[in-house]
Amino acid sequence: MTDERPEPPLTGGERETLRAFLDFHRATLAWKCEGLSDEELRRRSMPPSTLSLLGLVRHMAEVERTWFRRVINKEDVPLVWSDDGDFQAAYDASGATRSEAFDAWHSEVEHARRIEAEAESLDVTGHNARWGEDVSLRLVMLHMIHEYARHNGHADFLREGVDGATGA
Repeated sequence: MTDERPEPPLTGGERETLRAFLDFHRATLAWKCEGLSDEELRRRSMPPSTLSLLGLVRHMAEVERTWFRRVINKEDVPLVWSDDGDFQAAYDASGATRSEAFDAWHSEVEHARRIEAEAESLDVTGHNARWGEDVSLRLVMLHMIHEYARHNGHADFLREGVDGATGA
């Protein structure tokens, strides 16, 4: 695995630092999936869990879509893999392919980057219907870093289970 993740700044401003850490974590998920076949990416952690590296990619596409497009940008778009709003559905990647999952994820990341870059400030707000609260772009950026950090920990174990590869 070649580690080409961006280095977050040590003394950057708030928005620059949030953006860089989010991109670092996005790159970490891609790095954990590097060089694996579709079959290896679909390999589940342990029964009865459906958790796999490909499932994590699909889940993060849903998370990016929800927080940036649905919450901050107020777009009326459905989830990618569930008609009834079930975020867990994305985890089941049993019939998924790398190209299907990564195409969706890359598309959502690009939407997210555009929405964040076009936002006037980190104080821009959107409404999170599940929480019943308005949230700032700042909170969304921090929440996304948290989501990726949690799931990248899962990805560490999943990748090691596939081929023994480890790394931060």
